[in-house]
Parts: sequence; C-alpha cells; structure tokens
Amino acid sequence: MNRTLLLSLVACVGCAMTTEIQAQTVVSSPVLGSQNAGSIDFANAKPVPGRIVKTAPSLQVGAAALQKLSSTQGAVPGSDVPDTGSGKFTPAQLVAPKDLTKGLAPQAVAPQQFGSSQHPFSTVRVNAYRDATHLEYTDYQYPFRAAGKLFFNINGSSYVCSASLIKPGVIVTAAHCVANYGQKQWYSGWVFVPAYNNGSAPFGSFTARNATVLSSYYNGTDNCYVSGVVCPDDVALIVLNKNAQGTLPGTITGWLGFGYNRYGFNSSSQALITQIGYPVALDSGALAQRNDSQGYISPTYSNNTIIGSLETGGSSGGPWTVSLGQAPVLNGTSFGSYSNSNVVVGVTSWGYTDTTVKQQGASPFTSGNIVTLVNTVCTANVGYC
Repeated sequence: MNRTLLLSLVACVGCAMTTEIQAQTVVSSPVLGSQNAGSIDFANAKPVPGRIVKTAPSLQVGAAALQKLSSTQGAVPGSDVPDTGSGKFTPAQLVAPKDLTKGLAPQAVAPQQFGSSQHPFSTVRVNAYRDATHLEYTDYQYPFRAAGKLFFNINGSSYVCSASLIKPGVIVTAAHCVANYGQKQWYSGWVFVPAYNNGSAPFGSFTARNATVLSSYYNGTDNCYVSGVVCPDDVALIVLNKNAQGTLPGTITGWLGFGYNRYGFNSSSQALITQIGYPVALDSGALAQRNDSQGYISPTYSNNTIIGSLETGGSSGGPWTVSLGQAPVLNGTSFGSYSNSNVVVGVTSWGYTDTTVKQQGASPFTSGNIVTLVNTVCTANVGYC
C-alpha cells in the first residue's frame, strides 16, 4: 500500500437526519476502558496507510457544476475554558524533542503557493516565534490547543493521524484513522495528545474509551468515488478517557464547534478553510501546521471539499475550520454570514501520491454523518459531552 498518499479515515458521530439525506446507522468499537499508552511507539509512529488518487478535479469545472443542498445549514458552537495562568496541565515528555532550530527565527509573511493543481494556499507553523520575551507557544492557546496528534496501532505497528476536540471528551478524526474501510477491522490503542509539541504533551495524553463510525464506512458500502478513498463519510468520533486526575481534555483546553450541510459556504459552494494537522513531511511531524486555502465542493469527488495544501501524511483527521481564532469586538460594522468562530466543517481525508499536485480533500460534514455520530455518541456516553 502506498504510504506517500495522505488520507484520513473519517466517520461521523451523532448526525441528525433530514429528508434529503438517507438515514444512517453507526457502529462502535468495543468499550476499551482505561488502557495505558505503553504499547504506542511515539517516536517512530508512521502516517496511516492510504490509497491512491491519481487525477485532480478541475477547479473551474468543480466550482461551476455545484448544486446547493436544500437541507438546512447549522453549527454547534465550541467553548474555551478559563485561563489557569500556567498555560499547561500535567505536562509530560513523550519522546526526546527533535532538533528544529532551523527557521525558528521570526518569519516574514508566508507567500501564497500552489502546485500543479493551480490551487493557492499558504502553510505556516501554528507556533509563533518563541524566545526569552515570547514564552507562550501559540498552539498552547485556544483555539489551537483543542487540536492535537492521534497515535494508534495497526497490527502491532504504531501510526499517527491528527484530530480535534468537539466536545469535552470527544474528538473528531478521519474514519480511516479508526477502522479499515469495508474490512470490519478496528484499529487499537488510540492516544490523543492535545497541542502536541515536539515530543511534549503540554496538557497530558488521553487514551480512548471507544470509537464510532458510520456502518456504511465500516461495511464498505459508502459509495466512494475511489473504493475506500474519496468517500462521502470518512469521519469518526473517539470518546476519550479521563486522565489520572479525573479530568476530560476539553475541560483543560476547550473544544471546537462543528458545522454541517455546507455551513460557512457561500452560494457558489466556496469557503475559506483553515486546516490544522501534523504532517510528517513538515518539521518531521513534530509541530502543528496551519494551512489556509479557499475550499470548493467537487460533485465529481463524492461532494468532497477540495483545498490547496502543503500538508501530507500524518495530517489525516485534522480539522478543517471556518472562522478560526478569537473574534474581534466590532464598532461601525457587522459580521458576515455564518460568523460563529472555530467551527469544524470537515477533517483531512485524502491527497495525492504525486506531491506536486498540492491538494487535499475532506468528506463534507452533514446532518447525515457528523450530527448522527454526535447524537449517538453523546447518548451512549453521558458526561463526556
């Protein structure tokens, strides 16, 4: 299996149904209880295996051929938590830090880039410059600290994806980071590290209680454009155990909101997307990366959202957000449409084996997947949402 392709497996949790979307059922892994993270090789975890996408959809054709959903758009807000003053909580060093001294000086404005797809983007570290007078890492602050690195095992080997909190004890990631499409095989040993930073777990690490995907993904009937790759529902939820202090991660870091049915997209089905992830080809996967690009929806590719991106394997499952950051106080103007901040509308799902294309895709969040998944998970795990 080619591992140069970026792909995240996504399953949805708690999705509500509309008349336009066929009812979905979900399947959950066995309840894992309080596992330990001893079986994870944090230092040598590899990007989750992916499958190949060879040809990119045309930007012009993709945008022109879009049809707007008639179902109601919606969003569930996230939440920050009170600042404790320390910026850290039970920090732990998981592995020795990598030498990333090159490029740590203040950076100029990032140039707009594009690959052979001609799809513009810009990619920078989430971390701002840090020195004796700049002590706080940017990704230790909300909303960035609600995203993190996800470790897990497949057949005895350790792999890595990205993920983000959307409830105090629930993360969203790609379904392919949770299960093998159509094979009824669960992966195991998931460990989520919010704001992972070069071997450090500044807010601790959290093991998994269980994972949930849509039955169509688990059974292999998800009507994917490429079998098991460009899918309508590559979305998954993982419920996390409390730490040794009896605390859920979201009560330390806060959590992001989530939107569905093209929330944040204009009438041409376009939106400005901010992607967060830990691609192994950028800074060896040691630091969180931020990628900004205009996204558009491709009817050819299972209505997936497409963005320009420099991110690669390891970024699978990382959040695609609209309006990421702290909203300003307005005077003499008003917000635009869909102005809720920090709303996740998809997760990194797939990319290309040809790294010159520089595009990635995400299954769209809909009332048929993310709402169904969240409703299911939160009903079955009282106190984690």
